Amino acid sequence: MKRAVLYLRVSTLDQTTANQERELREVAERMGCEIVHVYKDHGISGAKGRDKRPAFNALMRDANQRKFDLVMAWSVDRLGRSLQDLVAFLSELHVLHIDLFLHQQGLDTTTPAGKAMFQMMGVFAEFERAMIQERVRAGLRRAVSEGKQLGRPRIDADLEKRILAALKAGGSVRKTAAKFGVDPSTVQPVSRPFGGKSAAA
Repeated sequence: MKRAVLYLRVSTLDQTTANQERELREVAERMGCEIVHVYKDHGISGAKGRDKRPAFNALMRDANQRKFDLVMAWSVDRLGRSLQDLVAFLSELHVLHIDLFLHQQGLDTTTPAGKAMFQMMGVFAEFERAMIQERVRAGLRRAVSEGKQLGRPRIDADLEKRILAALKAGGSVRKTAAKFGVDPSTVQPVSRPFGGKSAAA
C-alpha cells in the first residue's frame, strides 16, 4: 500500500480546504493508498515561494526524508502559479521517487505524458496570473487617465507650506503634527527631505 499525503491550500482565510480533503480522501481510498499526513496552507497565495508557505515547506522537508510515496493535490494551481517553481517541485519529487496525483487534471506523473501535461498546465497557471496583473495595471492606468488620484490624498498646499516651514525651523514630526492638528503620517512625507533630524519625536 502506497503512503500518500494530501497538500491543501486556499488563498483567503474565509475559504476552507474541507471539500478538497474530502474528495482526495475518497480518491486515495479507491486507489488503495494510505493517507499518512495532510498539509494545509490557509490564506496563502500560490504565487508565494516555499519559504512563505509553511505547510508546503514541511511537505518538502518530509519528502526529503522519504516519509511518503505519493503527493495528492486538488489541482495544479494549489501547488503554485510559477512555472519555474512547479517544474522544480516535480523534478525534486521524481529524484526522490515520489509520485504526484492531481485530482482535477487526472494527472499521474509516473508516465511521460503525465510529466509533459504537468508542465503545460504550469504554463497556463502562470499565464492566468500575468493576465490578472495586466488587468490591474490597466485599471490603474484608466483611473489616472480619468483624473483620479491614486494613493493617499495630498494635503492642502497652504498647509503643506506651513508644515514645511515648521520642520525647517527644527520642529519634530510629532510636534509639528500636534501644532497643526494632523496625524504624524501626514507630516512624515513632507519631512523626508530633512532626514533624521526633523523626523525625531
